[in-house]
Amino acid sequence: MITIEDILETNRMITVNKLDVRTITMGISLRDCAHPNMRDFCRNIYDKITRSAEFLVKTGEEIESEYGVPIINKRISVTPIAIVAESCKADSYVPIAEALDKAAKQVGVNFIGGFSALVEKGYTNGDRILIESIPQALANTDLVCSSVNLASTKAGINMDCVREMGEVLKRTAELTRDRQAIGCAKLVIFANAPQDNPFMAGAFHGVSEPDKVINVGVSGPGVVKHALEDLKGADFTTLAETIKKTAFKITRVGQLVAQEASRRLGVPFGIVDLSLAPTPAVGDSIARILEEMGLESCGAHGTTAALALLNDAVKKGGLMASSHVGGLSGAFIPVSEDEGMIAAVKAGSLTIEKLEAMTCVCSVGLDMIAVAGDVSASTISGIIADEAAIGVVNNKTTAVRLIPVPNAKVGDVVEFGGLLGYCPVVPVNHFSSEAFIARGGRIPAPVRSLTN
Repeated sequence: MITIEDILETNRMITVNKLDVRTITMGISLRDCAHPNMRDFCRNIYDKITRSAEFLVKTGEEIESEYGVPIINKRISVTPIAIVAESCKADSYVPIAEALDKAAKQVGVNFIGGFSALVEKGYTNGDRILIESIPQALANTDLVCSSVNLASTKAGINMDCVREMGEVLKRTAELTRDRQAIGCAKLVIFANAPQDNPFMAGAFHGVSEPDKVINVGVSGPGVVKHALEDLKGADFTTLAETIKKTAFKITRVGQLVAQEASRRLGVPFGIVDLSLAPTPAVGDSIARILEEMGLESCGAHGTTAALALLNDAVKKGGLMASSHVGGLSGAFIPVSEDEGMIAAVKAGSLTIEKLEAMTCVCSVGLDMIAVAGDVSASTISGIIADEAAIGVVNNKTTAVRLIPVPNAKVGDVVEFGGLLGYCPVVPVNHFSSEAFIARGGRIPAPVRSLTN
């Protein structure tokens, strides 16, 4: 039975503690859109997306109005374009990205993801064309997001692609230099990428997914922080139990929205992603949760342990609250999108090396980090390789969303705007990785991959 206390608590979570549903994402298969002619293929894509997602935004707004739950983003993910475009006789997939952008604008979503390739074990011709097309595609579009999965626990790490993605990031930064290298903010490089992730920029619609599906990502760092404010001096078991109970309540909101969206749109419900996703707004920060546990500043010794507790408790609480859990499901630590992380970088307590260590226990990895424009492609590739290794060896998702901003220097502040926020340019180890990255080939899968 719902009591008045339950209603008041939920209202406070939304109005004061910034609880929201971060995204309703409709996954759409494009496998039936393949065509050898590029013009026909692009028309098929545009027609299917605009037909399938015609009422997505309207439905999200109606649910938001009726239930009083803010739904910040409505998004679309599609089948990795490298797969469905391979039948086209073309040497560039930029026109496909432009068709995706046009369709996304027509239906009114915030982003569309899936300009993607899955190459952890090697390339096909379509993969090569797509990766070569990424810089121009992201420069020519506003809403298109791209991702490349180049490593997995089962396959190891495709070091040829690691080397190439360092160069792709540099080219993308250069082509969008007039917008603070914003193209790089729409590009994620993965190990163990989930195929049902509703969050951008890494969302794509996996090949094992149904024709259409509704996935929802919830958020509520401010709610968790508020729950911990009354626990000064409490032990860690008490902290974990409180976070679990709070995550349960947050996830129930997401489950409600997901089921309603699924019913109204006539599209199957897929998963609820339990990730705590911060914003640049004060009071909506993962870093501030960690500091509420007793750290002077995020990045201090103990930060990784605090994040591990948070991540685990969120998953345990959320699992009981949703019929299907998936995506990334944990705590995001994007520097530019988290007011507390930004403050910690400015204070000097949080470095790229500490963020890498935190990757071992969090949801993704080195996310939305601005670096100086003169950082070399091989150094960026070295950072990607390190993150991929953490994911492969620990059988978890890791990712890199690094932004080498042309002409920016360490200490400068780069503005991206909106949910992407702003970020101080962080220092990077200046010793060379060039000879290591130049070796190429594939780092073999670890022993733990042999699970059959």
